[in-house]
Amino acid sequence: MIYTEKDLTFVICAYGESPYLESCIRSLRRQSVRARIVMATSTPNLTVRNLASLYGLKLFVNTGERGIANDWNFALSCAETPLVMIAHQDDLYHRDYAAEILIAANLSDDPILFFTDYGEKRGTKAVKGNRLLRIKRLMLLPLRPRFAWASRFIRRMVLSFGSPICCPSVTYVKEKLPQQLFDPSYGVSLDWAAWEKLSVCSGDFVYVPKLLMLHRIHEESETTRQIGSSGRSREDLKMYEKFWPEWIAKVLEHFYSSAEQSNRM
Repeated sequence: MIYTEKDLTFVICAYGESPYLESCIRSLRRQSVRARIVMATSTPNLTVRNLASLYGLKLFVNTGERGIANDWNFALSCAETPLVMIAHQDDLYHRDYAAEILIAANLSDDPILFFTDYGEKRGTKAVKGNRLLRIKRLMLLPLRPRFAWASRFIRRMVLSFGSPICCPSVTYVKEKLPQQLFDPSYGVSLDWAAWEKLSVCSGDFVYVPKLLMLHRIHEESETTRQIGSSGRSREDLKMYEKFWPEWIAKVLEHFYSSAEQSNRM
């Protein structure tokens, strides 16, 4: 199958009244390749409705169970195209994100998902490298070669040391996904749990090692709020135990939580 811009949908997952939502929308509308853009929310409000109307975006409202996992699963269901990306409302996307994803999609014989390198947005500053970003890029080196994309061993090896895949950089092949990709029993490590679930499937994890998005770090972000929380530690340990004996899992969780401290403001 040859993928084109008609096969890709950006679903902006909007929650509450983010002051950064409009910037996210604009970054997707400025794409060099025009894909479809829609918005999904479980917290409909005037800000979200007005921005959807202003930019001509179809707004889907989740009237079912809330929670981050349920919201993300609902967002995936809103796309009618073969490829779907959940855009996080606070983040910014390079104008060539869609173009590079489509190039990668047409290089893969059997893709499951695509993901890119990323930087951070801290206030007005774009951060392209820090300790955490360098660690994650190092972890992803084994997935750079094209021959590694289809290797279950390589991707599970990568995931066994942590979660270097940036969730808001990921585009999914919808037909490859289970009915419920994100597990509601996780509140923090749900993206890592999703990658682990998909890692045993037949197909490609396609890594595009280009910095094509900025993940915003700010005081109200979920990432910042969860750093150092006991819930995060428990879930990370649970994930490590999917790959390692308990004693090794505890050691890895300790070092992983230390590395994540760079996400503090």
